[in-house]
Amino acid sequence: QVQLVESGGGLVQPGGSLRLSCAASGSIFSINAMSWYRQAPGKQRELVAAITSGGFTNYAASVTGRFTISRDNAKNTVYLQMDSLKRGDTAVYYCNEEVDYGLGVGYLEVWGQGTLVIVSS
Repeated sequence: QVQLVESGGGLVQPGGSLRLSCAASGSIFSINAMSWYRQAPGKQRELVAAITSGGFTNYAASVTGRFTISRDNAKNTVYLQMDSLKRGDTAVYYCNEEVDYGLGVGYLEVWGQGTLVIVSS
């Protein structure tokens, strides 16, 4: 079964930090892009950060300078280090990975289950 498992969400005060992790399971041939999305109440899901297989990154303007996306290919894992958190960062965060399981169909877009981040005093 294709599965991404997320962890690291929780309640944090403004100015605090959290580190989200997302690991893909199964027999994996390769992973192309990895990314993090978030969805706040009353809003559509939006891209937060993305990282290519070559390590190139892209960030939403609202998180640039505060969030850092990274990947560990040996562990099939993508991370999101979130520093200087603001109340506006409160959302459910979802990871997304383009995974090739060696089935001959190319990359499959796989989503995590979501992890809740609440920034509040």
